[in-house]
Amino acid sequence: MKLPAPSKLIKQSWSALHRVPGGKAAFSRIIGRTAPYTGTVGAKITDLRHGYARGILEDRKAVRNHLGSVHAIALANFGEMVSGVAMLYSLPEDMRAILTGIQIEYLKKSRGLLSATCELEVPSTRERQTVELLVEIRDAEGQLTCRVRPEWLIGPIDG
Repeated sequence: MKLPAPSKLIKQSWSALHRVPGGKAAFSRIIGRTAPYTGTVGAKITDLRHGYARGILEDRKAVRNHLGSVHAIALANFGEMVSGVAMLYSLPEDMRAILTGIQIEYLKKSRGLLSATCELEVPSTRERQTVELLVEIRDAEGQLTCRVRPEWLIGPIDG
């Protein structure tokens, strides 16, 4: 069975699930199954709309480092997930996106419940191009702990 285009799958799944009890967790598991490595951190998308995504990541042993904080690569994975969902949800269904680069700035140890937000202006052209996004990760007190700058190559599925 062939899955729908990524942006269509994300839009359909979010639309069907986000209002039902446990639906956001189910949606996040779908993302994790579609992109298995992304699913390893156990992040959950909590808000998704055109040009915006927000997710949370619970601090737990599976994502910690030897310093007792969330591992740097778990933060990168979390930032990539939130940006990718925001990008794919916002793109037309006949376009695709692939991560081509990522920059990460670690500002302080990340502990406790973390939230990540990504806002984007959707390109108005359908031509193949690179788009850099910004994801900010904050702790429960609202302190900025990490900035993730993923670069996505976007373009038509058939292009």
